[in-house]
Amino acid sequence: MKRIIPFLPDRPSKPRNTGLTMVMDKGLSLREAEDFMSVGSKYTDFVKLGFGTAMITPGVGKKITAYRKAGVIPYFGGTLFEAFIIRDMFREFVRLLDKYKIDLVEISDGSYDMEPARKLEYIRKLSRHRTVISEVGSKKKEVVYTPDQWVAMMKAELDAGSVKVIAEARESGTTGIYNEDGSINNNIIKAISEHVKLDNVIWEAPLKSQQAWFIKHFGSNVNLGNIAPNEIIPLETLRLGLRGDTFFQFLPDDLREK
Repeated sequence: MKRIIPFLPDRPSKPRNTGLTMVMDKGLSLREAEDFMSVGSKYTDFVKLGFGTAMITPGVGKKITAYRKAGVIPYFGGTLFEAFIIRDMFREFVRLLDKYKIDLVEISDGSYDMEPARKLEYIRKLSRHRTVISEVGSKKKEVVYTPDQWVAMMKAELDAGSVKVIAEARESGTTGIYNEDGSINNNIIKAISEHVKLDNVIWEAPLKSQQAWFIKHFGSNVNLGNIAPNEIIPLETLRLGLRGDTFFQFLPDDLREK
């Protein structure tokens, strides 16, 4: 495509460290997952088996295998981790990871209020043998963190062993780093982007307007998450300037003026 149409931004090939896309699988069947991979595997880095869906989705093991065969890394949503921890079942959680050979682990505290020191200890413990990403921010609208708190939590979790931190937004895109109407919380995102290396942050951005905002402000290779499976191709067109929202973003000035 780049040989036919000039002035498209470069996208790194997989495996990549920037320009990551994390897709949310909220209970796809094996056939749906295979269909998704037939068009989306090139553009998808991670598939999160959302919240606790991995526990009740029929044939989840076969689906995990299908994602791996397509070159995509599957992992369990952080809410499942929290569901085990609140029941004092950390060992059972690790056995579940072993059962499905899950190497990428999400640690979060968005539903279950966990002491920060305890969360950091889980990050340290699991990062010794697995790759850890951690989610920062609460799923509860009444829990509000200041920009400085967001930055401090992200830095602490990266220092503890997380390779990436996920900025919470829920699958609705109306909490965490966003306002209730889905608009950007500029104060929070500005603080994070100024004090945390952008390569280390995955911004949850389920809505097209949010995806376009991040691409316009941080470039085509910003890390984005909580993307719906049927939005993976539309998102890639946003990243490349092949959609109206980012059409002029990567064009030279002389073409923008036409």
